This record gives sequence, C-alpha cells and structure tokens, in this order.
Amino acid sequence: MGKSRADTTTKFDYKPRRTLNPPDQAKFQVDTTTDFGYPPDLYRFDNPATFVESIDEISAADVARFAVDGYLAVRNVLEPHEVTDVLDGLSHVLTSPGQAEIQYESWAADHVDTATGTERMDLVRKFMWFVNEDSRLRGLATDKRILRIVRQLTGSEDLTMFQDMALLKPPGGGREKPWHQDNAFFSYEPGTPIVGVWIALDPATPENGCMHVIPGSHVEGPVVHFRRRDFQLCDDEVQVTRDTVVPLPPGGILFFHGLLHHGTPANRTDTRRRAVQLHYLPAGTPGIPQERRLEIFGSEGKDVTC
Repeated sequence: MGKSRADTTTKFDYKPRRTLNPPDQAKFQVDTTTDFGYPPDLYRFDNPATFVESIDEISAADVARFAVDGYLAVRNVLEPHEVTDVLDGLSHVLTSPGQAEIQYESWAADHVDTATGTERMDLVRKFMWFVNEDSRLRGLATDKRILRIVRQLTGSEDLTMFQDMALLKPPGGGREKPWHQDNAFFSYEPGTPIVGVWIALDPATPENGCMHVIPGSHVEGPVVHFRRRDFQLCDDEVQVTRDTVVPLPPGGILFFHGLLHHGTPANRTDTRRRAVQLHYLPAGTPGIPQERRLEIFGSEGKDVTC
C-alpha cells in the first residue's frame, strides 16, 4: 500500500471500541460455538446485487441509491499488489499479534502452535484491533479512495474508525455468520450513520460464503437479536425473498449501512474466503452504555420468542 494512497487531508481518528472484548480477555481465543447448522433455505443465490465497476465511477446517483438500498458494491478498488500487501500484513499480525485479538475456529485449537502466520489464516475465524500493528494495514484503513466514499456516505468530513476486523472463513470449515445488524454489536445510538467497509481479499463467491444483504432493511430500524448460533436475527424473521447476494473479486468492496440486515453462509468449499471489515462514523459521535444497546437490540426482558 503506497504512501500516495493515504488520505492526509481528512481528520482521521482510530478509536477502537472493545465493547465485547474486555482488555483482560485472552488475546488468543477459540470459538466455542457448537451449533453450526442452519436452515438450507435461509439464503438465496439467484438474486445478484447491483454493482459499480470501479470506485472512480461512483456517482452522486450511486451515493443517493445507498440511502435507499443501504449498500454500495464496487467490483474494483484495490490493485492485486495492494491485496497482496494486506494479506502479508495480516499474516505478520497472526505471527506477532501485539494488541490484536485472534479467534480461531473451534476445530483448529490443536493446530495453532505449530502453524506459521500464513498457515494460521486457514485456522482463524476472525481477528480484530490490528490496524496499528502493521503499516500496510494502517495504509488500508486510511486509503484516500475508501475514505472519500465513506465521507460521502456518512455525510461527515471528519471520521473515526472504531472497528477493524479480519473475517477469514477458512476452507472446509469457515462457519456461517448469521443474519444480523452490525449496530446491534456497537454502543452507539441506532440512528448513527455508521458505514461498514467489507473488502474481499479472495474471490468471494456464493459457494464459499460471500455477503448477502436485504436491500432497504436499514430504514426499517433496529431489530431484536437473539443469542443462538451468534447474536443474530431470528431465522424465522429473515426476509429471504429479499435476499441479495454480493459476490466480489479480490480487491472489491461492499460499503453498507450499520442497520442493514446481512449475513454470510458457511464456507464448505476448498477455497479461501478472506476479507477485512472496517467501520467508520462521524468523529465526535458519543457512545451509549452497553445497557442501552441491549435495551434496544437484546431479547432479554421482552415478550419475544425465536
């Protein structure tokens, strides 16, 4: 990631909010989920997203459509050598994590100690808080092409990036991320203009677990989440008929609203489906207590069932 790609004109803060990851939690974690099954008809694959071919082609009409659909999919953003730089940065962090927190797939615990950084990519479910651990990853988070679009989508010139996450969904065992709203995990008011930036580092295909979205669902407000296979929308409440599948080539990006319903099926192929996800909001946005977040999104104490 060359220096010329870094945005030096916009105020940019990195303020990670470790709402679900207390400082005393172990840096190396193993996913303890045992329920990997989900209904076979929970995702549909015959309704592809609308795409913009290149980030340089994003128009005012595309930005306006984001307000309606809640997503903007762009096929070509990072060059192949930039994708390689990001992957090399992630591999470095897996070997020398520093302040990063790593969660391995449940079946991978016995293989971690003997694996190299590259090999560990095939064992990891996700890891977080890595931007300050490698200059190539910092360069991605401050990329001027990405921030230019995020500024337009948030309506703010000054941005804070408050979450950085790698979602590696390894071949043959990368489990599903059930349907959810990202704002359900964040301690900010639901109306906050949060924008997620999901960056494909491999071909993200319908077969290996690319993103699925429900266009327009972000304007329908927060939805109660349940602790089932994850903190998620109830399977019975997912509007599968509106499901839109978003396959992307390496270097492609999905920009999406924090209240957009989205999920990714399991990777049951022998191919990798690695991605990085960054979340931005207007600088200076106040947080809310976790109790307030759960009051909005949690199911506890409400007359709801799933």
